[in-house]
Amino acid sequence: MTLLASLRLLLKSVGSSARLMLVIALSLNSFSCQTGANANLPVNKAMETASVPTYSYQILNVWPHDPDAFTQGLEFHNGKLFESTGQEGRSSLRSVDPETGRVLKKVDVPPPFFAEGITLLNGKIYQLTWQHQLGFIYDSETFQKTGQFAYEGEGWGLTNDGHSLILSDGTNRLRFLDPDSFKVTKTIAVADGKNPINEINELEYVRGEIYANIWHSDKIVIISPQTGRVAGWIDLTGLLPPNDVHNEEAVLNGIAYDEQTARLFVTGKLWPKLFEIKIRR
Repeated sequence: MTLLASLRLLLKSVGSSARLMLVIALSLNSFSCQTGANANLPVNKAMETASVPTYSYQILNVWPHDPDAFTQGLEFHNGKLFESTGQEGRSSLRSVDPETGRVLKKVDVPPPFFAEGITLLNGKIYQLTWQHQLGFIYDSETFQKTGQFAYEGEGWGLTNDGHSLILSDGTNRLRFLDPDSFKVTKTIAVADGKNPINEINELEYVRGEIYANIWHSDKIVIISPQTGRVAGWIDLTGLLPPNDVHNEEAVLNGIAYDEQTARLFVTGKLWPKLFEIKIRR
């Protein structure tokens, strides 16, 4: 006799009250088994249903920023702001006084290149270009061009974790590159739960996490560099007053972190202001 047949026979042989108690017991046992099964699911499956926090911000300082700078990359190092600007014929690499917006040093990127993200590692500045699959290397002090490197696909944002270059290409993928051979050593897919996060743009490595702009979004996404899982969002809606926006491409883009003082800077393409902000968790 099968287990199901035995249970049916048992239910028929007892009174109504006992039958009710038996049904309740069986249900509780089934629920307990189900809970135990869910508890053994892989961690990443459990995380897919976990809520991801969204943080607000506090403005600490506001400084001038070149309103003609089509900001594609932003870095802070030794008290200076390094910036990559885009658009063909207007692309550049520059160092800027963060408090006055004054350009201290500048080198133009010639056509047909459209400059994109930058990062500074071991005394070198690495700069991407958008669609030419070619990046440039500069001495961080002199801005003397010292080399170039190739990569597949488009170049959008660039940062580093102290060991690898981390590149975004407009998809939900982030590639880790060896800074000497430029070979891809790892790729992560960025997702908030089950939802892939596409159009990842400018990047910054902040205290063991990757902060990233999303093109045409007022939010910064916080990404685990180990898994690609979204750990949080920073909502910067309203940061730039509406009367300061004069172009539909004047979008949030540019994140720089000062490791020495733990200051966080943000700006955007064609923004007239640079903001120092504090994340309110």
